Amino acid sequence: MPLPAPNFDPPFNIIRLSHVELVVTDMAKSRAFYVDTLGLQVTDEDEDRIYLRAMEERGHHCLVLRKGDDPQVGDLGFKVFDESHLDRAAHWFTSRDLPVEWVERPYQSKTFRTRDPHGIPLEFYARMDRLKPIHQQYALYKGVKPLRIDHFNCFSPNVDESVAFYNELGFRVTEYTEDEDSGRLWAAWTHRKGGVHDIAFTNGRGPRLHHLAFWVPTPLNIIDLLDLMSTTGWVKNIERGPGRHGISNAFFLYILDPDGHRTEIYCSDYQTIDPDLEPIRWDLKDPQRQTLWGSPAPKSWFEHGTLFAGATVRDAELGASPIIAP
Repeated sequence: MPLPAPNFDPPFNIIRLSHVELVVTDMAKSRAFYVDTLGLQVTDEDEDRIYLRAMEERGHHCLVLRKGDDPQVGDLGFKVFDESHLDRAAHWFTSRDLPVEWVERPYQSKTFRTRDPHGIPLEFYARMDRLKPIHQQYALYKGVKPLRIDHFNCFSPNVDESVAFYNELGFRVTEYTEDEDSGRLWAAWTHRKGGVHDIAFTNGRGPRLHHLAFWVPTPLNIIDLLDLMSTTGWVKNIERGPGRHGISNAFFLYILDPDGHRTEIYCSDYQTIDPDLEPIRWDLKDPQRQTLWGSPAPKSWFEHGTLFAGATVRDAELGASPIIAP
């Protein structure tokens, strides 16, 4: 199926992705992973929640860890331009018969929850409490030195449908994988903020979260994290990498937290600001699409994901498969 034409006049202005809530079963272990090992900064915490931000971020949080009985993903958060755009967004989702629930969120202004047509829980707001900058407080830099949250990647049972929906919201495709036999999308990377992606979709049983990603300064920070994880009890949580993607050109590492939530550590992709930038097409069977150096991803990378709270999961409609490591 052809890619939809870019929508330069969406019904409301989404600035960027903002934050995500992960339900975790052991707060102490999760704190040790995200704070002591990765190096995210605690902005608030109690026995039920930990709020975290990365080093360049001025908003109160990019990640919320919430204690629960089963690992899940709560809402994927997005920031809109101002409250008039928030009201326009609520009206738009209501007009599409998608649920709109106004909720109270600590450290955020007026906020509503909704879901996309596949059931991914979404959260929209215009303002979050601002904190003092810490990007030059180098004594605070620990672990992999995370600078900012970069993107989400979600399993979708129909990537063409996901791309068409988010295209209506102004998300533009930067790169995509096409199944040559069917002409359908197997994966797509879409953005609002001018990087390769704010949210990407991968063909698979879904909706489920494949991973969230943090941007770090250099590939050497990823090497440092590998040395740290391998000598502090986290070696089994290293799933894939390090390597360089063909898609996005980014240097990457994939790791799993104590509950199996996948995080990508990510750097070195490119700007996509120009409105006439043409998407880059990849064939599903091209070995360099996954890793520029040609090594395929493990089977777990195509099968393991985290359930979204309240979402009904269904099998992928497209049965095509990429190259998978033995």
